[in-house]
Amino acid sequence: MERFKMIRMPLMALALLALLAGGWAGLERIGWHLPALQPDLASMHGPLMVAGVLGTVISLERAVALGRRWAYAAPLLQGLGGLVLIVGVPGWPGPLLLALGALMLVAIFAMFLRQQPALFIMIMLVGALTLLIGNVLWLGGWPIYTIVLWWVAFLVLTIAGERLELGRLRQLPARAERLFILCVTLLVSGLIVVMFAPDLGTRIVSFTSLGLACWLLRYDIARRTVRKIGLTRYIAVCLLSGYVWLGMSGIIGLVFGYVPAGPLYDAMLHTVFVGFVLAMIFGHAPVIIPAVLGAQVRFTRAFYGHLALLHASLLLRIAGDLTGMGLVRRWGGLLNAVTIVVFLGVMIWAVRAAKQRESCIHKPVSLSARR
Repeated sequence: MERFKMIRMPLMALALLALLAGGWAGLERIGWHLPALQPDLASMHGPLMVAGVLGTVISLERAVALGRRWAYAAPLLQGLGGLVLIVGVPGWPGPLLLALGALMLVAIFAMFLRQQPALFIMIMLVGALTLLIGNVLWLGGWPIYTIVLWWVAFLVLTIAGERLELGRLRQLPARAERLFILCVTLLVSGLIVVMFAPDLGTRIVSFTSLGLACWLLRYDIARRTVRKIGLTRYIAVCLLSGYVWLGMSGIIGLVFGYVPAGPLYDAMLHTVFVGFVLAMIFGHAPVIIPAVLGAQVRFTRAFYGHLALLHASLLLRIAGDLTGMGLVRRWGGLLNAVTIVVFLGVMIWAVRAAKQRESCIHKPVSLSARR
């Protein structure tokens, strides 16, 4: 796997570029008057954040794990697709690249499933398929608000599949796996129903999101590891708090049903994309960065700072959404963006601190010092 190490950093750079552009677009969408980088950037917020950022990073992580040259086409295509959206190339090139990247991600999971037939890999394969379907529908001209739940399902199923894999350490009872399979089946069914009966489909997906959140809170190993110390406890706190936001998204969707735009639409989606997904990223970053980039991360209690800021800013944003207070909502969105910048800064510091510590440990001791 070391022979592919040189191409990982450029791929991560594409994801980071999409993150910065997507965050800028999100601030435009929520009402902040910023210089327009390109006329259609604000409308590209969702595709950039889901496919351009998370699709690229998840694909890169899986390509590294698979260790095959062809697998790197998945993050490359999605990263380039995000770049095309940022530049503002009109029409099909961006969506086509993202769809092809999702297809390659499906192929990666299919290879994993062939090597190790297991339920958790099947769940993540289904998640990759939902990304592919969402991207293909967008390529076919479907409006983003009609297919965004396919992108939500991609992230929920990918994360839930990873947690199910770790659940093997607890030897989950058979009923727990049956409940999990039922939730996934209902989620996929709800996505299909959304295409024909949006309100009913949204409520089915939301009910399933709430069910998966309860399942994760009940059976995830984080319930045990939160009693540990250091990085292990921090990761567990990130995970458990993210599950609460996933459940909150399900409750909002159940109460209000299908909402194609506006504050309620914002609340239902960003409780997942910001509260759930970002909490997962915050928790897994200290583990993923060494695995993907080969750079160690030094944990400190300062990590809890950006996690607390994430939850506080999202609470502010959702309060603005549910009460119709636009100014509160805008400030919550701005603080969401600030949280991401703080997180990136802390991770860079943690990587540099780990390097400095390692260099000190391996620094040769002078002859005079030995005496």
